[in-house]
Amino acid sequence: MQKQTKRFGALVFTIAILVLLISCKSKETPAPPTETSAPQTQTTTALPSPIATPLVDANSNPLTGLPVEDINLLDLPALLVSISHFPVEARPQAGLSFAPWVFEIYITEGATRFLSVYHGEFPEPETPVTGDCPIRSEPFVQTANFIGDRVWLDENANQLQDAWERGVGGVCVTLYAENGTPLQQTSTDSNGYYGFNVDAGRYVLIFQKPAWTQFVQKNIGIEEQDSDADPATGQTEALGVTSSLHNVDAGLILTSQPPTTSELPAAKVGPVRSGRLVYADIAAFFPESCLIYAFASPEVLELLPQCFFVNHDLQGGGYLLEINELKRLAEESKLYDIDYSSNAFAETPPAGGEPAARLDVYVAYLNQAAWIYDAASQTYWRFVDKADIENPGVLYPEIDRLTSRQLQFENVIVLFTKHDVVSPTNLDIHLEEDQQGSALLFRDGQKYDIFWNTQLSDEERQSGRHKPIKFIDPNTKQLMPLKPGHTWIFIVTPETSVTPQGNGTWYLEFFQPPDAK
Repeated sequence: MQKQTKRFGALVFTIAILVLLISCKSKETPAPPTETSAPQTQTTTALPSPIATPLVDANSNPLTGLPVEDINLLDLPALLVSISHFPVEARPQAGLSFAPWVFEIYITEGATRFLSVYHGEFPEPETPVTGDCPIRSEPFVQTANFIGDRVWLDENANQLQDAWERGVGGVCVTLYAENGTPLQQTSTDSNGYYGFNVDAGRYVLIFQKPAWTQFVQKNIGIEEQDSDADPATGQTEALGVTSSLHNVDAGLILTSQPPTTSELPAAKVGPVRSGRLVYADIAAFFPESCLIYAFASPEVLELLPQCFFVNHDLQGGGYLLEINELKRLAEESKLYDIDYSSNAFAETPPAGGEPAARLDVYVAYLNQAAWIYDAASQTYWRFVDKADIENPGVLYPEIDRLTSRQLQFENVIVLFTKHDVVSPTNLDIHLEEDQQGSALLFRDGQKYDIFWNTQLSDEERQSGRHKPIKFIDPNTKQLMPLKPGHTWIFIVTPETSVTPQGNGTWYLEFFQPPDAK
């Protein structure tokens, strides 16, 4: 399917901006959500526009706050890919872990679908390097002082842990007292993270490297990025612990080809499924973006940007799109300079959160999920059911088909907004410009009541070039700092409830729009 002519799209966009300037009207501000009732999306107090400037440097992805390997990719527009969650044959999906942002939306009949946003990095298949121990598969729960962090593969051999370099799962790590007494043993998870709970004291760690690797140089001077393991023994120096240590790392370099019994996964993303009305709103966040989907119903299709279609192939859950095709579409979509910097990032979590070790999600009897906080990686791990009518609610780790690694997201956002029923199987979910509403941010094992905001700044109105949805601290009216990393945004109805269950567990029960199928 050929890409639609951009000149016509630019003309339509210009006309739309002129209409907006003439007819723009003010919006109302939602009240913050409470623990026991669903957040409301409308009140009478206007929410000031944020005045903070996002602190994302030119070498970092504005959607993650992290440095990128190839800064030239930041000049390319975003690619938005509609990815299937149902039928279950679509799982595991290919490429979700590479998306800086993933939007999850309700599509009626108890099902949800994903719109993955790719920017600054293209997905790629991988057969991960692993160690000699079983890969850690249970989230780490911190109960005392933490000691640990990550084992990573130093692909560019610069002796430093770069933000884009991947972890090594299944590496054995043993904790010793300073006198040499062994105390505990663990292994790294699929993304290379490990941890121990310890009392105050002095400890030594020993990493067991796989035979086809060697350790990188030790302590080269950047504590948050260097390796702490002796290259000859894999042993750290004695570490004095009076509070948590989150920077005890080990870097590995391949010395020979590791043994593998599996073939490299196909270089494809998806499965790709049909478009939904809200995709038009999200595409407007990302000027020049290319929206990729498998057609849509006629009343939806006429309202969606038409960059690229794929076959509406139901076999295996949908059509899988070649990654080389993604790259071509990104290069062809670029017309202007790209600027997606609209949110702030900070490693240190803000004050005012509530404990949130787990978020259970009930969309439907055969659509349940959970986000469980792992204190070692400082991320939320995604778990999903298998839509098994005989075993409903039994959850399994969600992995990326391209890498076989656990899906881990630094930020999980629950976004409340109005869902209008266009037809029993077609919803109009409101994320258009100049809207705002309530949201919940889960990061660093904490829950925060926040706002979302699509109000256009004066700069955006004058230039006609929008920026992504903003997340706002309701107390300061400034940008709410996200944790550097990837963000999952689950869009729900205003009537959806998120309630505390005790011990840092929260329960989301999705409220389906009346008259939806």
